[in-house]
Amino acid sequence: MKQYLKLKLSQKLSPQQIQLMKLIQLPTLDFEQKIQREIEENPALEQGQSSNEDSQNENQDDYSDDVNIDDYLNYDDIPSYKLNSSNRDKSEEKNIPFASGISFTQYLISQLKPINLSEKKMKIAEFLVGSIDSSGYIRLNIDEIIDDLAFTQNLFVDEIELKEVLKVVQELDPPGVGALSLQECLVIQLKKKNKTENIILAIDIIENSFDQFSKKHFEKLINKYSISENQLKDVISLISKLNPKPGGAYSGGGKPIEQIIPDFKITIENNELNLNLNFRNSPVLNISSDYNEMLKGYKLQKKKTKSQKEAIQFIKQKLDSAKWFIDAVKQRQQTLSITMQAIMNYQREYFLTGDEKNIKPMILKDIANEIEMDISTVSRVANSKYVDTPYGTKLLKDFFSESMRTTSGEEISTIEIKKILEGVILNENKRKPETDEKLVQILNEKGYKIARRTVAKYREQLNIPVARLRKEI
Repeated sequence: MKQYLKLKLSQKLSPQQIQLMKLIQLPTLDFEQKIQREIEENPALEQGQSSNEDSQNENQDDYSDDVNIDDYLNYDDIPSYKLNSSNRDKSEEKNIPFASGISFTQYLISQLKPINLSEKKMKIAEFLVGSIDSSGYIRLNIDEIIDDLAFTQNLFVDEIELKEVLKVVQELDPPGVGALSLQECLVIQLKKKNKTENIILAIDIIENSFDQFSKKHFEKLINKYSISENQLKDVISLISKLNPKPGGAYSGGGKPIEQIIPDFKITIENNELNLNLNFRNSPVLNISSDYNEMLKGYKLQKKKTKSQKEAIQFIKQKLDSAKWFIDAVKQRQQTLSITMQAIMNYQREYFLTGDEKNIKPMILKDIANEIEMDISTVSRVANSKYVDTPYGTKLLKDFFSESMRTTSGEEISTIEIKKILEGVILNENKRKPETDEKLVQILNEKGYKIARRTVAKYREQLNIPVARLRKEI
């Protein structure tokens, strides 16, 4: 009988460690909300400086129960923690603007009410409005809408009746809402404009030559409509000003206005870099003084009832949770500062000059080795954090890039390659844009040896379309 010895090395994170990792990953606004939720859920946790100094001098009396009350009474030194008072930017405001109002769907339904529709048609219209997505489109065809009305609303309609109501919905504001396709959306918007010669031509092109227009077959359009190049250029300019996502123009819904809140701020003084942590990331937390008073009261009682002992156990749990959370916030603060400091030092030349060509190749491992932390920790810090620099607000993860060697052997960042590629495309002949193969050739001539599939990948990352779709007249 053979015996086998199998060794398995595994690492399991405790629930507290998992929570800490989640705290580190949170951006400033989410972190602020997390603190508020924690304070609401745990009455032993307070925000603000503690005024209770007496608990530091409590006598260490023996206590026969399982809970040592003095351990919790002496935990008032927590609020003094802060990494550094200079890390708080006093100029930052804590107010968060909110958009008030009704939802997009409610906004559309409110426009239906003044329209004189029968009860059945109003139900159909409300169903259509309810089917409009955030971009302003109905992502269903006519047959699917008819089926959904029958199965979900018990409304049986024919195609003629449905199109009649759909036309009413498509007359609502913003222009183009309720369209079944981009083509229909553009036509709706054009038909609401004053009928000039170019508007009439634009409608004709979108309705009858949309495929040629979208593929930028300009010569075919010129020949088909017997128009000049300048006239086609005017029509294209007119169409390009239309809104392809009419639903996105509505800013209601009562949702917070999306804004980027930098987690860090870098300033330059006397050619030296200074790093500040957003003050929202350094809250002052402490143990509730009320809970301390409660524990003092229990301590003075020689004999304790069962309910009193249960109360002490409950308080113990809340205090344990509060103490852990305070420590976790402190550790998060330290981790953010240490990681950002390392990134700032690594990319010192860029932060001093603002020239993206000075961004050094940098991977997560480089920073992890520098601060002696796990790569996953650095990733959590970089993934969702922003830094306010003299050159604008930047996402941390954008500073991480692979390296590439030039034909001369120099190691450069892929960020620099992308910047050069973007510049080449920007300066190309718009009548005859450069293909990916031609872009490879141009970059090779500049000393950057790069494959065609890599150029295609970088181009897509820069949201630059293929040569055919970049063509202009």
